[in-house]
Amino acid sequence: MPSERFELIRFESAEALAADAASKWCAALGLESASGPPLAAALPGGRITKLFFAAAARVLSSDRPPALHRLHFFWGDERCVPPTDPESNFRLAQENLLRPLDVPEGRIHRIEGELDPATAALRASEELRRWVRCDAAGYPALDWVFLGMGEDGHVASLFPGATGEETAGEVYQPVTASKPPPRRITLSYGSIASAREVWVLASGGGKASALKASLSQAGGTPLHRVIKSRSRARILTDLREDG
Repeated sequence: MPSERFELIRFESAEALAADAASKWCAALGLESASGPPLAAALPGGRITKLFFAAAARVLSSDRPPALHRLHFFWGDERCVPPTDPESNFRLAQENLLRPLDVPEGRIHRIEGELDPATAALRASEELRRWVRCDAAGYPALDWVFLGMGEDGHVASLFPGATGEETAGEVYQPVTASKPPPRRITLSYGSIASAREVWVLASGGGKASALKASLSQAGGTPLHRVIKSRSRARILTDLREDG
């Protein structure tokens, strides 16, 4: 994988990674105008997410960049559970980021995981299209997509070995994951490719080999596919280079 396609930033700990990601996001928001169309971020799930959300809530509460009130929140993926379920990605963000920032409900666009997966994916797609302008390929162009990475190199709920091809222009899709809970809704590869910025927070034990494979020329992981689809991706990691 040509290094021009990604920026790799290494940290000594998950806490340092989360703090730096939060600081960089706040700085990026600070470069945006106070007025203009909605900004849109797709939030992640995963173990590093709670640290990232807590750090972002602290930084954004303190600095309050003027463009923050333009920022709308979507999700990269969601488990097919109610929003109060401990497995819910929405609940994780609500408790650790959105509520501490007092984000109004009108800027929160959760995936309705309690619905039938196909219905939830369709409604989430329609909601994202309603708020975010589409690019030439027909995908809503999110400003930021934040992704975690699993031990198998999966991102969002895009897992290795998935069968079938995406439908062109498909924004969210229902999937069956290879880990529990199996029923999920995820952003498509095309949607991630169309984002203005993609930041991958790669942290946690047992993931070093997946990251190495994702950055190699041979690749084969979902993260590798994401990186190949873009001119640039930012990868922040606390994984050891020799891991």
